[in-house]
Amino acid sequence: MTRADLVLPPTDQQTPTAVALQPPDEQPLEAALAEMQVLQEQFGYVVVVYPASLDVAFVRRLHTVRSILESDRIALVESELPPLGVAVLVRQLRQLSVCDFSAGVVAASARLLAHYIHAGALLNSVTRLDRVPVSLKSHAKSWVPGSQFGVVAGPQPQLVRIGGDARLTGPEYATQLTVAKGQLQSDWVTGTLAPAWGVHGVQEAALPADSARWWGTAKLIEFVAHLSDISVIHQLVSSVRREHCHWCGLELIGDRCCFCAAPLSRENQKRAAGVPTEGTPSAPPRP
Repeated sequence: MTRADLVLPPTDQQTPTAVALQPPDEQPLEAALAEMQVLQEQFGYVVVVYPASLDVAFVRRLHTVRSILESDRIALVESELPPLGVAVLVRQLRQLSVCDFSAGVVAASARLLAHYIHAGALLNSVTRLDRVPVSLKSHAKSWVPGSQFGVVAGPQPQLVRIGGDARLTGPEYATQLTVAKGQLQSDWVTGTLAPAWGVHGVQEAALPADSARWWGTAKLIEFVAHLSDISVIHQLVSSVRREHCHWCGLELIGDRCCFCAAPLSRENQKRAAGVPTEGTPSAPPRP
């Protein structure tokens, strides 16, 4: 993980924590290399999840460390999710890491699980929101005092003005809601959205430091509806066809190895044709 505030508390005693890597301006390259070597020796494989909005210098540092170590045991996994969504995804991968999955499958599960993360926010303005499509009409309404907007970044972008007839479409399966409050005072997320989405519980978390920049305002409440039951997450990942990377030999799901970046061989692609890989079914399998 690339930020300590993206490491959410574990949901149970079995879920391990995560290591927060340091940015280049806080850690010399030699120290970063030594730290990564220790992690490889201790765990065998390292999965680094970082947001797509991460500073370019930090991304370069991650690739530099991997390149210098010449290691296929380091997976760099980029996520388009907003900050709290990335934190939830990382916790799910931490849950999977103690299951009977190989490192290749755990790393590749990030793309699969992202389809089941409904990440959004309640905002007081969308004038600076550039990560979700915003109409000119919504921009104009942002200037009306007291306006608030419900926004979902993924799996499908949505934007509605609170108080109107439009509603945010939520998951069609059982989820929990993780909520992080910024400088906006409102009970809409827990009082209106949570019942409408039929969540099975609400958990509060600290707002990630990068959330205000990602959403374009500090006056927000970020929320994520997600799978939390490890048995359901385990069954979901187990239901996807596994292949072996033709280059490094690791198991994987999907169309590319997260450790060596090699795509599926043509033979494996033909064998996987017609078999669900990383599509988005209507609901995860029941435990």
